[in-house]
Amino acid sequence: MEIHPIKTKQDYQAALDEIDHLTADDQEPKKATPEAARLDVLLALVHDYEARHYPIDPPDPIEAIKFRMEQSGLTRSDLEAAIGSDGRVSEILNRRRALTLPMIRRLSEMFGIPAESLIREYDTAK
Repeated sequence: MEIHPIKTKQDYQAALDEIDHLTADDQEPKKATPEAARLDVLLALVHDYEARHYPIDPPDPIEAIKFRMEQSGLTRSDLEAAIGSDGRVSEILNRRRALTLPMIRRLSEMFGIPAESLIREYDTAK
């Protein structure tokens, strides 16, 4: 397969097939080989194509917090240092109150949640 920009679904599928072929033995090619360079270029082309044709919207802030809680085994009480009292945590997680900028900063710093995910607008219950 000749390497060229991925413009069609057929190009995309051919690149995926070639990636599968290059990684068929469940090991990446050694770093300083032509196969490794080929794999790197194909992966970059596929990543670019997928970003343009299959974009993934970031989660809303509350879903991002809940995901991090599940991922890290955090409880609501763990969030109190970043958000405030148990009642305030409940209001935030139940969408009755919006996150404030200081809460966003603390959640990002303390729990590694990207600030970009937390500053997005989201619906609150009214």
